[in-house]
Amino acid sequence: MRAVVTGGAGFIGSHLCERLIHESHDVVCVDNFVTSEPGNVEHLTDDPHFQLVRRDITQGLDVPGDVDAVFHLASPASPADYLRLPLETLRVGSAGTWRALDLAAAKGARFLLASTSESYGDPLVHPQPESYWGHVNPVGPRSVYDEAKRFGEALTMAYRRHYGVDAKIVRIFNTFGPRMRADDGRAIPTFIDQALRGEPITVTGDGSQTRSLCYVDDLVDGLLRMLASDHGGPVNLGNPHEVTMLELAQWINKLTRATSEITLIPRPQDDPERRRPDITMAREVLGWEPVTPVEHGLCDTITDFRRRLTSVNFTERRIVAVPSPLTASACS
Repeated sequence: MRAVVTGGAGFIGSHLCERLIHESHDVVCVDNFVTSEPGNVEHLTDDPHFQLVRRDITQGLDVPGDVDAVFHLASPASPADYLRLPLETLRVGSAGTWRALDLAAAKGARFLLASTSESYGDPLVHPQPESYWGHVNPVGPRSVYDEAKRFGEALTMAYRRHYGVDAKIVRIFNTFGPRMRADDGRAIPTFIDQALRGEPITVTGDGSQTRSLCYVDDLVDGLLRMLASDHGGPVNLGNPHEVTMLELAQWINKLTRATSEITLIPRPQDDPERRRPDITMAREVLGWEPVTPVEHGLCDTITDFRRRLTSVNFTERRIVAVPSPLTASACS
């Protein structure tokens, strides 16, 4: 098939593009590089089946030729980014989703919206099933992302019902893996970067808040299964393995064999207390569940961070020396 991937040079988008190319599909990767990096897809640019287009999709999304699928992933996704870019986040979640749906409607293509577990806000139901409507502060600082995605979901369902577009929604829970930015602001890249640089690991609040961590390869598999299904969603994609932020910091300290102190800092407003997906629907409808052990995924991510931190662009950074040989409880 020929697929358009908006936000295709981002963290998840680049892995999706890579998987599609690996499966011999044609890919049009569209990105404005506001929160992504061309280097994420540099290894794909010589492939004749890959096309990279620099464009702000809120200004229009015209793709000549046939299109079989539109994956809409474009949006700032970390709190650090969407708090810095509130209006851009609202615009891409609304106008950007509209443009992407218009493209799918015009081309007769399948459409997949990458929504988010943030649609549930700070949930009062745990774990979170798709039937839960959420507990979102509509005027808080995080609302620029939460409500943009919720609007995108409403718009996607309107196109499905009113225009008959084969449109689908997935709600993505915390996903991690190689190519996350060190300054992303989310827990895993922050903790790994701090540990490798020998700095204190900063945990917000008392560290008792939880997240559920899904490796990016598993998430991409879920996206492709959802696209191929006849289900409109929303469907949760995430790992039910729940961990506190304090446990995660200790885990990363151990895997990197760092000796960083763990420091508690103030917790952001409206930061969810608990987050874990109910993936019953994904299992039943898609035959999907994550298969990568979290520790294996963390080691792959740590290896990627080590490589980038020791590259020529990061020679000024100090990295904690890793004793050798490594024990089985640490990453190589």
